[in-house]
This record gives sequence, structure tokens and C-alpha cells, in this order.
Amino acid sequence: MPDDVAQEWPRWLAARAGGPVPDHPLFAPLFAPAGILLGRLAQTLDGRIACANGASQWIGGAGDILHTHRLRALCDAVVVGAGTVAADDPRLTTREVEGPNPLRVVLDSRRSLPATHRLFTDGAAPTLLVTATEGPARHGLAEVLLLPGWDLAQLPALLAARGAKRVFVEGGGRTVSAFLAAGLLDRLHLTVAPVILGSGIPAFTLPEATHMDQALRGHWRLHPIGEDLLVDLPLRVARP
Repeated sequence: MPDDVAQEWPRWLAARAGGPVPDHPLFAPLFAPAGILLGRLAQTLDGRIACANGASQWIGGAGDILHTHRLRALCDAVVVGAGTVAADDPRLTTREVEGPNPLRVVLDSRRSLPATHRLFTDGAAPTLLVTATEGPARHGLAEVLLLPGWDLAQLPALLAARGAKRVFVEGGGRTVSAFLAAGLLDRLHLTVAPVILGSGIPAFTLPEATHMDQALRGHWRLHPIGEDLLVDLPLRVARP
């Protein structure tokens, strides 16, 4: 990330605690008074987020990892889908930067994940398992939150009621696509790595478009992060 982010990091942590927000185009939008849902993916130059067998570590470089941890530290909650947990067994903590761990939110509509994953056992941060399937009130150490009808549009308000207004949808591709297709994302941070796979899992899975005027268009800002390129795209401009 640019040096000014590292130099200003204590001020960003102070902003998270309610202090003045520094002027930086990449992070200042996180502090919108009404809250924000930010989607995030890292993809290859040809639009893949993983090999066909699911292997994805690591598409982005060190700058991409640092940016992800900074987003976790500045947001109140980080959201991932069941597929990401099953494939990567992530911790979703802020190991690479100073700052608090966010509320960790796992979306698992069928309650298919075993409670042995680290998110449900390590106690590193409060964790929610969001599901549409009835069952025990806890899943390992995680609290269970029922989402009736699996209506993602209800989730932002449920998280805001828990004090989580800055929500970081970290992945995977199907989860980010579901929020995008529902018109729920305010912004997208997309890392493009100088890698060509030629095959693999696509970044986005959205309803089929038959005309170009059905495409989601916006105006982006580009930020170099190490060897990668970060695309910052506001999304409250049209629905896919």
C-alpha cells in the first residue's frame, strides 16, 4: 500500500474508534455515516479467483494480503461463505496489522460446516454462523443466527443491530456475487494480479445478461499495491 497509509495508520485506528477520518480515497468511504457493505476479491488477469480444483493461495501478493488485513481492522464485521471456510479454513484476524479483529460472520444456509473449523474453535473474535437451518443455538464457540428464507437483504440490518455498520464481504466469489446481484454492495475492491491461469473458477457468477445495457457500469479508481493493481469501484450506480 502507499506509504501514506502506513504513516497514517494510527489515525485510521482512531477513526475506527470514533475520531476524525483522514482524507484518503481508498479508506475514507468506509466511514460513511449510514454504514457500508464492501465486497472484496482477488483475481487473475483473466478473471479467475482459483484453479479448477479450488486452489487459490495466493493469487495476490504481499500488498494484497496487507490490504485485506487493513480492511478487516477498519471494518466491524467480515463475511465469508461456507465454501471459503471449507476450502481455506481461514482465521479472518488482523495478524498483519495493528488493530482489532472484526466480528466474523460465516454464511452457511444448510449448516453443512463442521464445528471443527478454526473460526468456530479459536475464540480469537466473536463469530456468527448465519444459517436458514434450525438447530442448536451455538456452533462450536460461534453464535447461530437464523436468517429466515435466506434473504440476504435482511442481513445488513441484523448486523447493524449488533453494532456492525461497516461490513466487509471478503469472499468467496459466489458470496460476493450474491450480494452484488441483490444490489446490496456499496463498493467493490478488486485486486487484479499479473497472472494468467487460462482456466479455473470465475470471479463473478451473476444472472445472464443478454444486452450490454444490462451490465453494471461505474467509475473506478486504480491503486497499485505492490505488484498488483487494486480497483476501487463504487456500486450504488446501477443494479446488475
